[in-house]
Amino acid sequence: MPWAAALFEPKSVAVVGSTSPGKLGYVLIGQLLAGGFRRVSAVGPKGQGALGVPGFRSIGEIPDAPDLVVVASPADSVPSVIEDAGRAGAKVAVVLTAGFSEVGKKAEEQAILEAARRSGIRLVGPNCAGIVNTKARLFPTLETRPPSGDVAFVSQSGALGGAVLSWAEEQGVGFSKFVSYGNGVDLTDVDFLDFLAGDAETKVVALYVETVSNGRAFLDAAAHLAAAKPLVVIKSGRSRSGVRAALSHTGSLAGSDAVYDAALEQCGAIRVAGIEEMFDLCRGFTTLPPVRGRRLVIVTNSGGPGVLAADAADAAGLEMAAPSEALRARLRASPHLSTLGSLANPIDLTVQGTEDGYREALVAALDEADAALAIDVNTPYIDAAPIARGVVAAARATGKPVAACFMAGKTVAEGLPILKEGGVPNFATGERAAAVIAAVARYERARCAVRSAWPTTKTQPEGRRLPWEGDALEPEVLDWLEGEGIPTPKRRLVTSADDAADAVGALGGSVVLKVVAVGISHKTDVGGVILNVETKTAARDAFKRLRSVGGEGFRGVLAAPMVRDGVELLVGLSRDPQFGPVVAVGLGGVYAEVFRDVSLRVAPIDAAEARVMLGDLRGAAILRGARGAAQRDLDAAADLVAGVSRLPFRYADLAELDLNPVFLLEDGLVVGDARAVRRDAAATRAWGGSR
Repeated sequence: MPWAAALFEPKSVAVVGSTSPGKLGYVLIGQLLAGGFRRVSAVGPKGQGALGVPGFRSIGEIPDAPDLVVVASPADSVPSVIEDAGRAGAKVAVVLTAGFSEVGKKAEEQAILEAARRSGIRLVGPNCAGIVNTKARLFPTLETRPPSGDVAFVSQSGALGGAVLSWAEEQGVGFSKFVSYGNGVDLTDVDFLDFLAGDAETKVVALYVETVSNGRAFLDAAAHLAAAKPLVVIKSGRSRSGVRAALSHTGSLAGSDAVYDAALEQCGAIRVAGIEEMFDLCRGFTTLPPVRGRRLVIVTNSGGPGVLAADAADAAGLEMAAPSEALRARLRASPHLSTLGSLANPIDLTVQGTEDGYREALVAALDEADAALAIDVNTPYIDAAPIARGVVAAARATGKPVAACFMAGKTVAEGLPILKEGGVPNFATGERAAAVIAAVARYERARCAVRSAWPTTKTQPEGRRLPWEGDALEPEVLDWLEGEGIPTPKRRLVTSADDAADAVGALGGSVVLKVVAVGISHKTDVGGVILNVETKTAARDAFKRLRSVGGEGFRGVLAAPMVRDGVELLVGLSRDPQFGPVVAVGLGGVYAEVFRDVSLRVAPIDAAEARVMLGDLRGAAILRGARGAAQRDLDAAADLVAGVSRLPFRYADLAELDLNPVFLLEDGLVVGDARAVRRDAAATRAWGGSR
């Protein structure tokens, strides 16, 4: 990535904009100099320097071409500035100037991009807050200079990025790099994630995003990065009002928030709700050793906070196992532990907890646990420093992850520097500490697991077309699915009452009759399904009723054998505007939209990932045979979900597919009903398989 060296480690920087005191150019030069970067030039119509920095009328006048150009000149001047930079030999421009697509001026923004392409220069922005590389003492930004550390922060929003940098020291997080890419006309989230995956100066990457630039390319980059280091993501726009605000801010298409959740999980990223949680996780990932299991022990000197933390740990998926009898005996034998405390989990040392008590309890308990949380609820007459020393000593002695919650305020002030120096992260509450430990443990499990949830992004359509024109009716869809190897029932399409009567005899036993009519998708809602038809007379009567339901769009009645004792699933396929084809599986039937027990993945997936999806369902126990019922054929279900996920890559004109119900049996399955929607020709051509 030639642009990355010029952006983050330039030999020299040119600042384009007014250098009068108080103007952006002046502020940027001041930031660069204050940070320790010296090879700076000022460029403006008057050729005016500032703060001891030489001034030039154009970039081309600078004796040695700058690698990086930072642009804060008026919007209408930016294209010519970019061309000047390209002619001079600059490699990257960071455009802080606003007033482009974010205010509806897309043509003006396109002009910047075209100027950059003509000039062979890469762009960050426009409408951004600049970049930071603390390791190179490089601060071409209008925001606060943060402390140096191991976290890289990439933000679509410049203002939020600036706020995060301002909070960094208070939150105990140091940054290696920061980049605000604003409107992302050229370099985007994808480019920066690709670069940071291999950046030796960065241990954790945090990302704030409103809409991604290219869904599938984003997942490629995120999966590649998350395999190497944690990726913590704030994705705004969960609510309808949040989506509207994000769209007005970015002018981009927005995908479903549930799809974002699924996509981020697939690629191994960790989604958080907001800045506070992001800081917590970044602090945890940069200070804690890997959490290689789920067993957590809590050592506390107060029952209430310990119980709250235990509840949070359990809810986050950690195991709060009670100490073994051998561990209890070891703790009881210690002269430094109060006889009044509890030896359950949490281990309660009571207010008599001491430096030695914390150290011994933690060291002993970590023989059985994978991680520990030390809680100190301090009172004014207790010195927090010795307790902090005991916690740090235990962490060093065991080498295992130990987090702390020293609460609260001034009463623990003496202990906090000791924890920080000892590499033990401290959190405001035990609940937050437990959530971080759980997240670090989940990341370690996901990183080590052998899963093929991604990479499947390179799949290309095979160019087939669906075998019908216009709106498909259920018999056409079932015939097509059968040709694709998907299990469908024996069936007959009948167009008269006598044919319906004959179908009962031919199909044998009890049958279901369903109306086939243009414009009727949800047959049950209009009385278009009649179950348990067993005689020819009943079949004739049922046909007449369904003929009336079908109205002018009536095309016939579909007869099929009744399926007994099947658990009903839904398997669906749709297209997200950001990520393209998405597959879903959930508990099905007429109440599917009520229960909303659905798991999503960006398609295509394999059967192993489909099994994970089935396990994610709240009703997964039903499939496994709850309360003595027989287990269902989960392998057949997984094969179906994986097969459906591949269909839009065979048929680029497939927009939606809804299989509901799918009857999952003890051995195999059968699709009970199917609906498909075709894409229009323009959308099919536009997709091309890369989204």
